[in-house]
Amino acid sequence: MNKQKLFVFCLDALCSSDIEYMKTLKNFSTIFETGSYVEHVEPVYPSITYVCHTSIITGKYPMNHGVNQNEKVARGKLHSPWFTMKNDVQADTLLDIAARNGLTTCSISWPVSGGANYDLNMPMIVPYMYKGYQPEQFLENTASAELLEKYFWNHGRYIKGEDRSLDLFTMALAPDIIRDYEQPDVMLVKMCDLDTIRHNYGVYHEKTKEQLRKHDEEFGVLLESIKRYGDFDNTNFIILGDHGQTDVDLVLNFNVLLKQHGFLRLNEDGSLQDYDALCHSNGLSAWIELKDPNDVAMKQKVHEFLLSLKEDPEINLRYIFTKEEAEIQFKLTGPFDFVIEGEGAISFNEDWSGDRIFGKKKRGDKKIGEGSHGGLPHKKETTTFIASGPAIKPGVVVDKGLMVDEAVTMAYMLGLEMKDTDGNLIKEILR
Repeated sequence: MNKQKLFVFCLDALCSSDIEYMKTLKNFSTIFETGSYVEHVEPVYPSITYVCHTSIITGKYPMNHGVNQNEKVARGKLHSPWFTMKNDVQADTLLDIAARNGLTTCSISWPVSGGANYDLNMPMIVPYMYKGYQPEQFLENTASAELLEKYFWNHGRYIKGEDRSLDLFTMALAPDIIRDYEQPDVMLVKMCDLDTIRHNYGVYHEKTKEQLRKHDEEFGVLLESIKRYGDFDNTNFIILGDHGQTDVDLVLNFNVLLKQHGFLRLNEDGSLQDYDALCHSNGLSAWIELKDPNDVAMKQKVHEFLLSLKEDPEINLRYIFTKEEAEIQFKLTGPFDFVIEGEGAISFNEDWSGDRIFGKKKRGDKKIGEGSHGGLPHKKETTTFIASGPAIKPGVVVDKGLMVDEAVTMAYMLGLEMKDTDGNLIKEILR
């Protein structure tokens, strides 16, 4: 029996509702025709990019892999550095297991992979707001030196300047790596632009179809690269998303609300003077942090305030979880004391300036854009998991699945076992 390989093509913000259109596209359709899929994959909570990508390749919930938000949220600070380095991940990844079993590994533009001990690694680590001309400063000592030396002189131009594009950089690298390294045994390729389009224009805007078509063309290039230079017949192909998105109805300036009720106090210049409770946004959900979690009276006061907002028809909070409830229900821990979420598509803004409780959507913003995510795993839109290859049965459609099931299932395709995960095999699709 020939050794099987794994190729993962991850589309940020791929929604279950995209499936029918994907079936009409030249290259994606070949995977549907020969493979199987899970239509509705529930992400982990909060359903944001770095948390979900880490769960995809560890098979664990946030409290068990250590990446609980995009940012390393710190008490008393609204903005913190992002999770970027592989040593932030407190669990084995699929690629770690593969490497221990003698397989070659490659990761391109995958979050929280800086400094990973993979054979070939180009992490998603250049800050997305960076528009300068020296992105290599973020890649030195975090990406594989071999890849930087071999390709950055030519392809680095794609991630420089005002019109920088990580997807163009990724798509310049990936075919070259497949050719020059005869297709690594396990290869992850992550694309960002569908998520960007949805943050800018909304979930169902016509531009999302344009972007899916671009991703289909990109996938076609990678398929052809593997046909020419790799082992196509013995490769299991995966197309998956990290989360869906939801069209935002309202933007709630929750720190303004806390300020108005005396839980947050500002200096004359508008900077934070002191607080009893502070809101950290996850997009469609938010964390409420207490300055002193041991102050039982204040904790009760804040909890009662939050509960009162469930009865307020203007605010209309739907979900309020204590720290303990979040750990039990979602296996989520972190520097928070409550997790809150709205009835509808309410996006949470962290800004405490002004007196307006409701704000405006900001096109393209990762938290308060036209589309957003970060809400409860079961809420629309979910994402999906599509597979085709020698380890996959054809023609099976599974209605619902869990994101933590994906790593153990992909390991099985390689003849490997991932132990001590939170997930289970998606047996229905496996030969």
